[in-house]
Amino acid sequence: LKESMTLRYAAIDAEGKLSDEAQLDERVCECCQTSTALTSNGVIAAYRDRSPTEVRDISVIRSAANATWSSPQTVHSDNWQITACPVNGPAIVAEGSRVAIAWFTEGGGAPHVNIAFSNDGGATFGNKIQVDDGNTVGRVDALLLPDGSALVCWLAGTVESGEIKVRRIQPNGAIGPIATIAKTDISRSSGFPRMARLRDEVIFAWTEFGKPSHVRIATADVSNYK
Repeated sequence: LKESMTLRYAAIDAEGKLSDEAQLDERVCECCQTSTALTSNGVIAAYRDRSPTEVRDISVIRSAANATWSSPQTVHSDNWQITACPVNGPAIVAEGSRVAIAWFTEGGGAPHVNIAFSNDGGATFGNKIQVDDGNTVGRVDALLLPDGSALVCWLAGTVESGEIKVRRIQPNGAIGPIATIAKTDISRSSGFPRMARLRDEVIFAWTEFGKPSHVRIATADVSNYK
């Protein structure tokens, strides 16, 4: 296949020396960001794959012993066929052998944000769980919480008005209420909202597009999301 974007890996030591360089996938989506996490079994990378027929579903690939890698594995067969990059990659997080991956898809004709959980370091994933409630733009991020649940944030709205939303999801499929973090714009210039956790506090950061643009942050206690 001509002019294909590849997914590659290299380890970099403290002195900037490269090692263990490898090509992981010979054909992937051109602009969707890649997300990585460190499990108890090694590195796991999530990305939007690209088939010869332009199906662009989410795949993961895992490191193994002796600097070898598993074969790419499709997380869920959404069968989203699109002839251009949607610039909407996945978010993967891990603690020990627990892994959660959130992603955006328009497979089936409707835009959705989904999440799936794994208890074996990403070797297998459970059924997908729909996170959003409509008007979804995607641009997801995810956090794992100590009780095994996950927080997922995403962008939703229309060209007139957008919102950054967040929801807590349990591995058994139970979902909490949706909370709105901020009103925002859904243009490309608004970027991707991000989350981080410091003990029981969640920190949100996003770009407020305008002239000039600003980076905004907000904090909330994890207990706010049931």
